[in-house]
Amino acid sequence: MALRPIDNALPITAERPKKQAKISAPPHKEKPNFGVNDENNVPMPPPITADSSIDYVPSENLKPFPDPDIKIQGLVGGLESKDWLKVCESLNDARQLALFHSNILLPVLEKVMLVMVKAIKNPRSALCKTSIMASSDIFKALGEKLLEPAISNIFDNLLLQLLLKGSQDKKFVCEEADRTLKTMVESMSPLLLLRKLRAYVGHSNLRVRAKAAVSISNCVSKM
Repeated sequence: MALRPIDNALPITAERPKKQAKISAPPHKEKPNFGVNDENNVPMPPPITADSSIDYVPSENLKPFPDPDIKIQGLVGGLESKDWLKVCESLNDARQLALFHSNILLPVLEKVMLVMVKAIKNPRSALCKTSIMASSDIFKALGEKLLEPAISNIFDNLLLQLLLKGSQDKKFVCEEADRTLKTMVESMSPLLLLRKLRAYVGHSNLRVRAKAAVSISNCVSKM
C-alpha cells in the first residue's frame, strides 16, 4: 500500500484561543478620613455642625448689660427671627435681662414666654435646651410673678413642656429639664405650685405623671 505523501496531509487547524473572563474591579470609594486611618495621611477634623456652635453659658457666668435699655429694644425682634441661631442668641439675652434687669423685662415677659414655649417644642435640640435654660433663669428671677393671672396660662403651657422634655429619651435635654423643674420648686411658693402640678397627676403620659409626682414631692418637702 502506497503511503500518502506528506504534502497531501489534511491541514491542521489552529485552535482558537479561549476567551478569558473579564474581572472588573469594584470602584474604589474613598472614605472620609475623620480619624487616623493611615499613618501616612493627615487626620482630618470632623465636620462642624451648626448645633456645635451653640455655647451653653451657665447662669453663674452671665453678666449684666452695660446698657440694658438698648438691648431690650431688639429683644422681641430677635426672638421672632426665622434664624434659629438668632433666636438662641436672643434667649440668652433674655436670661441676662431676667437675672440682672428683671424690671425692664417685665413689660415683654408674656411675649418672651410664648417664644420659650414654642422653642422648647422645636425638634432642634440646641434651641430646645437654650429655651429650657432661659426658663430656669426666669424662674430664679421672677418666681411667683409667673403665677399671676395675666400670664398664668402661659406658665401652664411652659410647665407642661418642661414635664414632657423631662420625660423624653434625649439625655442632655432631659437632664436640663429636670434641673429647671427643681429650680422652679425652689423659686416659688410650694402651695401655689402644688395647685398647678396637681393637674398633671392624671396626665395620659405615664412619664409626665412621674415627673409631676417628683416635683410634688419636692414641694411637700419644702413645706
